[in-house]
Amino acid sequence: MVPVQNEIRTNLTITDKHGLTVNLNETGPTLAKAEVARVERVVRDTLDHASWLMMCGSIPPGVPPRFTEADRDGAPQESENAVHADGDALREGIAARPTVVAPNQQEAGRLLGQTLLTRTHYLEAAERIRQLGAESVVLTLGSRGAVGACADGLIEALPPRIDAVCPIGAGDALMAAYAWARERRTSAADALRWGVAAGTASARLPGMSFASLAQAREIYRQVEVRRVE
Repeated sequence: MVPVQNEIRTNLTITDKHGLTVNLNETGPTLAKAEVARVERVVRDTLDHASWLMMCGSIPPGVPPRFTEADRDGAPQESENAVHADGDALREGIAARPTVVAPNQQEAGRLLGQTLLTRTHYLEAAERIRQLGAESVVLTLGSRGAVGACADGLIEALPPRIDAVCPIGAGDALMAAYAWARERRTSAADALRWGVAAGTASARLPGMSFASLAQAREIYRQVEVRRVE
């Protein structure tokens, strides 16, 4: 934990029984240069004990976009890194060639300067983002699952239909499960399947809840994985 002078932001989430959700996210306090430096120092000091460095979420005012550069300096040789950001932070993170970058549909559209609406759009977007510098791409699509792009080609992971209660945090659950699966040396396709399973299972739960392994495994059995020829 890195204490800062000002109070951190408060985010409000309003969800109805049909799963429709509205987010009211505050910008948050501006961080001083010394506070940003402390955050970076704590991260670097922790890297020796980490197999993954995951940079996810928005950047507070005062933090430069280059903060998301997935720099391996100081990290163990075998460590992996993931970037889930938006705007300039996403662009800077991809340029540093991370192990995996995981934008959602809207973030990917803003990055590429187009609206992504169809399956063809999703597949093309995932491959274009990989060509920008990321080793692999996980393009998350909410209830439509995710598209993965890696050296082996394009993969689709399609979840079963569910009654979504609160989808907030499902993307975080997806990335956590994806990293967990890769840590267990599974294939990219199986990691994507686990990620979509965990995200889908978490969306079934009320509030900011994350699915257990048993809940994710139940959905995992129902996730369809397709290789795109």
